[in-house]
Amino acid sequence: MITGPTGLVDLLRESARRFADREAIRHRGTATTYGELWRSVLAVSRALRVHGLGQGERVALLIDNSPEYVAAYYAVLHAGGVVVGLNTALRGAELARQIRSCGAAALIAAPDHPDLASVVGAGNTIRMVSCTASQADRAAPPGAHAWGDWASATDAPDDSPAIDASHPAAIIYTSGTTGDPRGVTLSHCNLVANTQSILGYLGLTAADRIVNVLPFYYSYGNSVLHTHLAVGGSIVLENSLTYPHLVVQTMAQESATGFSGVPSTFALLLQRVTLADYDLASLRYLTQAGGAMAPALTQRLRAALPRARLFVMYGQTEATARISYLPPERLNDKMGTVGIGIPGVTIEVRDEADARVPAGTAGEVCVRGDNVMLGYWENPQATARVLRDGWLHTGDIGRMDAEGYLSLVGRSSDMIKTGAHRVSPLEIEEVLLELDGISECAALGIADEILGEVIKVFIVPCAGAALDARAVQAHCRARLAAYKVPKEVTFVAGLPRTASGKVKRFMLKEAG
Repeated sequence: MITGPTGLVDLLRESARRFADREAIRHRGTATTYGELWRSVLAVSRALRVHGLGQGERVALLIDNSPEYVAAYYAVLHAGGVVVGLNTALRGAELARQIRSCGAAALIAAPDHPDLASVVGAGNTIRMVSCTASQADRAAPPGAHAWGDWASATDAPDDSPAIDASHPAAIIYTSGTTGDPRGVTLSHCNLVANTQSILGYLGLTAADRIVNVLPFYYSYGNSVLHTHLAVGGSIVLENSLTYPHLVVQTMAQESATGFSGVPSTFALLLQRVTLADYDLASLRYLTQAGGAMAPALTQRLRAALPRARLFVMYGQTEATARISYLPPERLNDKMGTVGIGIPGVTIEVRDEADARVPAGTAGEVCVRGDNVMLGYWENPQATARVLRDGWLHTGDIGRMDAEGYLSLVGRSSDMIKTGAHRVSPLEIEEVLLELDGISECAALGIADEILGEVIKVFIVPCAGAALDARAVQAHCRARLAAYKVPKEVTFVAGLPRTASGKVKRFMLKEAG
């Protein structure tokens, strides 16, 4: 079990005490210090309780990355509530479904969300609404509280109720690669344990300053937020990758020491930006998670930013955020693996009988540690399928070498069954990305009367690339067994992805 702080609020309180005048968040050119952030947390916490929020009640956040999001998140925890970060890209029906699912008592939202009025009036459990931004009195639904009235109080006491570390602190709805999102319920212990483990291997300090493009409402972005606030670091918010050169420009101007992304983030930067044109001398580390990154892309990234330490990582929302990491000094000899368990986490690879398999044998990745979720919110059947005897059964297929380094083969649900063979889509995708002119790709199985499934690939070509299906198949034929060569090749402008950057294969299947 963890020792020390029982909740994230304790970590932020200490950072505010030590670094009151230091910049915590920079957004749209405006800095928020730790002292200012902490005062907002206390003020919003008091407002929530004055207006009737009880301990353990859920508060939904419908806000993009901003100082308001951060203050609201920590205020809910300070007040004894449970945070439910909602994906701001979702529309009315799905938002309303998630709010009803968690039984949210309150909603803190940006007033310009296009479906805010319909969500508030959707016959759910919400009895309290606050809207951020100065124009809330004009844009907010009737009866909504103005965020400015809540957050501007300067005399709010630090009177947080006692927190039980084993109780729920947050619900994160999975991003839905299967089309079936579930509410992952995380305790205060889960959040603090994962934060401390990540700090242990990244070595973050108050001197670190990250340019962040990851949304805070999903687990990877959530972990970036908490780890930097825990040590007194700074977070510069860039909420869009529409113009990737502007993101890199910000990294240079802000003397960023870190940057985190999913594989598609780095593929976009490498394709659209000449990184050598920018002064990134301060960049000491990069982290990658949110899906497997092909060795070819890893090598391109290292070549473009050779002085930055690259941490290849693996995680799941059900494990709060992080499960394993590959130490940068082992990147050369362990390329293609996702490394070893983070501090405090045990990883085993097991067969269908739940027995541990020998090194080099494929099986399901199972995880144990203080970061493993409490379960899926009000879904005991789904919880029982993945949590057994204290172990999280991830549904990922992997193999571990003799040194304990884990390689992922794919999701058990994604494995392609063609004839008598089981094929990992990751293996095909890694080979495809070795071919010049391919920016992104996805492989999956489609129905076939004779073989059960055959392999189809969707390819996003680089700008100006001259590719055709025959060249793609020839490249694969030279590197893969015949049964792994794609039978169909489709070129597309982009791949459907979750907020965490993972490909929605079910949508590709539905599209044909």
